[in-house]
Amino acid sequence: MTVEPQHDFPVSWEQLHRDAKALAWRLSEKGPWKQIVAITRGGLVPAAIVARELEMRLVDTFCVSSYDHMDQVNITVLKEVSGDGTDTLIIDDLVDTGTTAKLVREKLPNAHFATIYAKPAGRPMVDTFVTEVSQNTWIHFPWDLSLQFARPIAADDETNN
Repeated sequence: MTVEPQHDFPVSWEQLHRDAKALAWRLSEKGPWKQIVAITRGGLVPAAIVARELEMRLVDTFCVSSYDHMDQVNITVLKEVSGDGTDTLIIDDLVDTGTTAKLVREKLPNAHFATIYAKPAGRPMVDTFVTEVSQNTWIHFPWDLSLQFARPIAADDETNN
């Protein structure tokens, strides 16, 4: 079995803002909704941008914990949202394996689920997304990054030869 190399996809604040605005643009024709539910923590910033762009004021959170630094682990629900999701727009930054999305969909089956980024394994769980990335891509969100030296790609290739 061949293991595909891990790819890194760093996202700047500017790119995240552009992509969240693009998501809002796509969603503007699909509403109206009465509320936005942000999946914490990754969905908080995109939900704020979408809420502004769609002029929505009612924003709630569905709080889950499913990741440690690099791996998805057992999912823990910390806070739910009542109802079945009718007139609800769910926002998250990313659908990866679809584990979190599946759980939220079970709790809010009538909601519209939207993410900025989607990986193939989780892609069927969302209704709207902006960018699809490969399953072996690790997206580095701006809230998880600090400025530091980055080795040139060619330097990485030289160490692998």
